Amino acid sequence: MNKLNNILVINGPNLNLLGEREPSIYGDKKLEDIEKNLIELGTKNLYDIDCVQSNYEGKLIEIIQNASRSHSGIIINAGGYSHTSIALMDALKSFNKPIIEVHMSNIYRRENFRHESYISKVANGCICGFGDLGYELAVYSIIRLLEKRN
Repeated sequence: MNKLNNILVINGPNLNLLGEREPSIYGDKKLEDIEKNLIELGTKNLYDIDCVQSNYEGKLIEIIQNASRSHSGIIINAGGYSHTSIALMDALKSFNKPIIEVHMSNIYRRENFRHESYISKVANGCICGFGDLGYELAVYSIIRLLEKRN
């Protein structure tokens, strides 16, 4: 497919443990199941969806820095780095294309330190509190943003 129809889904630390870690908060779906669903959703809407996950901040920064050459939008769940990483925020600032932030839990109903997100400061929007459905909502949202741009 055309690189203009290529969306990158980035998942940060501990999201590789979905389905095992705190299912009462994050649900019982595994990350690979969520990614498979997003790829199918993208295909139905004529978009390629590329999914990556890393527990390492530097690796996530490199992925973001390289994304502007190959992707038209980013959906990101930076996990705990959302609340701590100015470096991820700075990398996203250089992307200059649509960015949607996703959190499976409602970060505003959790500990106070989770209420502040550096990613939100550069994202077009944030979807939180809908579990794995949040990723699907993000795909529809970013497609809408991309189609408005074109």
